[in-house]
Amino acid sequence: MSKIIALANQKGGVGKTTSSINLAASLAVLEYRTLLVDADPQANSTSGIGFDPRTIKESIYECIINDVDPMDAIQKTDTPNLDLLPAHIDLVGAEIEMINLTDREYKMRAVLAKVRDNYDFIIIDCSPSLGLITINALTAANSVIIPVQCEYFALEGLGKLLNTIKIVQSRLNTDLEIEGILLTMYDVRLRLSNQVVEEVKTHFQDLVFDTIIQRNTRLSEAPSYGVSVIMHDANCKGSINYLNLAREIIRKNGLVKEDGNNKVTVNS
Repeated sequence: MSKIIALANQKGGVGKTTSSINLAASLAVLEYRTLLVDADPQANSTSGIGFDPRTIKESIYECIINDVDPMDAIQKTDTPNLDLLPAHIDLVGAEIEMINLTDREYKMRAVLAKVRDNYDFIIIDCSPSLGLITINALTAANSVIIPVQCEYFALEGLGKLLNTIKIVQSRLNTDLEIEGILLTMYDVRLRLSNQVVEEVKTHFQDLVFDTIIQRNTRLSEAPSYGVSVIMHDANCKGSINYLNLAREIIRKNGLVKEDGNNKVTVNS
């Protein structure tokens, strides 16, 4: 049965979608069967991995609202071991349509239950809000990663997100854990970046991942080619950072393969 990890932060521009795509791709490259779930109406994970959301016939929306079998919506990507459950703009109306549904907070969990035995990891890219779709993702997940950018106002809104997580833990998903806080957009040359790292580590201590995602041109340009950074340039800092994050998560969850198949050779 797969480990389901949601990436959530209601603050936009923190590297949530970038991290969802590239963590999923890195896990896949490390030979873990991985499903990337795009749960954001903007569908940036869908387009960022090479699919046009406008041409998608079946998406997470149809699975939640119309009970479409997720196997009919899941797409194979160009990365071995990586599948996508895409999003469509229709997802923006799903929250209104779900209001009167029975067990509305559990719809995504029910969808993923149908396919989770097919994967080692399921990565959910949440929307930058704390609405019903994000609540669904947190209810479906085993854990949540919170991306935080190494910039001014980095901690803005984080308290509200942590409070939402506590509510979900107490009422909807008692097994939900915080997988970790992921520092993104780090620039070693900037005093502010280093100050944010220290501040976040002081506040959250062991919750902060050892891996820090650095600013990187190749990482920024990869979505315009519809590929993950590791498929764009396996040797760049962005690829190395996300591979290290994937390995850190694998080790933390005791999922290192006995054959040592967690090694990908890149030039560091």
